[in-house]
Amino acid sequence: MKTRIALLLSFSLATTASAADEAAAELWTQKCKSCHGPDGRAQTQMGKKESIVDLSQPAWQKAQSDDDIREVISEGSSRNKKMKPYKEKLTPEQIDSLVKYVRTFKKG
Repeated sequence: MKTRIALLLSFSLATTASAADEAAAELWTQKCKSCHGPDGRAQTQMGKKESIVDLSQPAWQKAQSDDDIREVISEGSSRNKKMKPYKEKLTPEQIDSLVKYVRTFKKG
C-alpha cells in the first residue's frame, strides 16, 4: 500500500513538473522566441539585428543570477530598449518559469 502511494505521488509530481515545463515552453514560444529564438541563441532576424546575447553561452549562464534574469524579464533590458518589461503581462510564477526555462539552454 505504501509503495502504491509513493508511486502515485512520484507520478503526480513528475506530471506536474512536466506540465510546468510545457507551460514555460509555450510561454517562451509566445513571448520570447521571435527575438531569442527557440533555443535562446538569438539566431533570428531580430536577434541578429539587435545583437541579442546568446543565452546558451556557458559564460553568460554563469554570469547571470536567477535574480538578474528575473529582473530583465520583469523590468525590461537596460542594454536593449526593445526588450520591454513583462511585469504587467506575466505573473510572478510565469516569470519564474521562464527563468528556469532559460537555465535549460545549453551550448551544443
